[in-house]
Amino acid sequence: MTSIGGAASSGMVDWNLAVATATRLVRPGPEVSRDEARAVVAELRRHAKASEEHVRGFTRMGTDDTHDTPILVVDRPGWVRANVAGFREILKPLLDKMQERRGSTPGGAVLGAVGGKVTGVELGMLLSFLSSRVLGQYETFAPATRELPAGANGGGRLLLVAPNIVHVERELDVEPHDFRLWVCLHEETHRTQFSAVPWLRDHLEGEIQSFLGETDVDPMTFLERIREAAQSLAGGRPEGEEEDDGGRSLVELVQTPAQREILARLTAVMSLLEGHADFVMDGVGPEVVSSVAEIREKFQQRRAKGASRLDIALRKLLGLDAKLKQYRDGERFVRAVVDQVGMDGFNRVWTSPNTLPTKTEIAKPADWVARVHRKAES
Repeated sequence: MTSIGGAASSGMVDWNLAVATATRLVRPGPEVSRDEARAVVAELRRHAKASEEHVRGFTRMGTDDTHDTPILVVDRPGWVRANVAGFREILKPLLDKMQERRGSTPGGAVLGAVGGKVTGVELGMLLSFLSSRVLGQYETFAPATRELPAGANGGGRLLLVAPNIVHVERELDVEPHDFRLWVCLHEETHRTQFSAVPWLRDHLEGEIQSFLGETDVDPMTFLERIREAAQSLAGGRPEGEEEDDGGRSLVELVQTPAQREILARLTAVMSLLEGHADFVMDGVGPEVVSSVAEIREKFQQRRAKGASRLDIALRKLLGLDAKLKQYRDGERFVRAVVDQVGMDGFNRVWTSPNTLPTKTEIAKPADWVARVHRKAES
């Protein structure tokens, strides 16, 4: 198997083993014939391309030359490989720091070899779980490779996970062609956000690195949190134990006061990005997706309800419940601002990091309007 970015088996996480484990454990996708699979892939590519014009026209963001990022239709293992490459890049400074700390302890080298493999297996288990749930993603952090091309100007790539899209459209019993276009509209909005706002990627990466730079956690504690998540996935936690940590997510368990401030800013940005994508999807949808009302209603019910008790526990541990809240809060913010100042007035949000909403402003859109618009007009 090709390694993920060189010496992937060294350090705190055996990245190759994570990919191998996730690929081995990933659930099989829905049954489709080879011809059906080819048709789905071709249609998703067409819809993604068509979504560019729809999203640009509605949002008034970007031009023909801003969309230089590739569209990749992938299966579940392909999504895993892309995300491992992204994780490895963004987590490298933190893991290098933790590796140095562990290397200075007695027996650290032995623990490093064993711990890296254990963590690789457990990370693979988590990724196999998530790989069957993601419909699409704009991946921006992984380095460009032949298997994972990126935009010529340092952008990322749009991933559409074909088997998951087919699975959900069947589960919801909605019109497949409409559902595929509807998904592409949401994901194309993310592609537009990053391609039309050149500073956004670097800003997000800087915030994440600042968050990780503030992390002062013992390596074994970090590994234990990964282990807890994997044990939840495997059903290995004793009954009721998932509430012993107060219901906190993995991210919350490593916070310092400085990290809480950074996380508040990151939460606000992610709420904006996800809410904006939902708002655009609903705004464009009625014009181009005839069954959008049915799709939206059924999909919202699916989002809210989740699946099993195990799924609920994992969502809490991984912070996925917070992501669902981001969709709701962010969409309300975008809708309220557009209602007050129009689309062009809302688009001032993309001017610079200083015009991004705070976490408080996400909940109180009028405060953002007052700060950004009054300041600009004074």
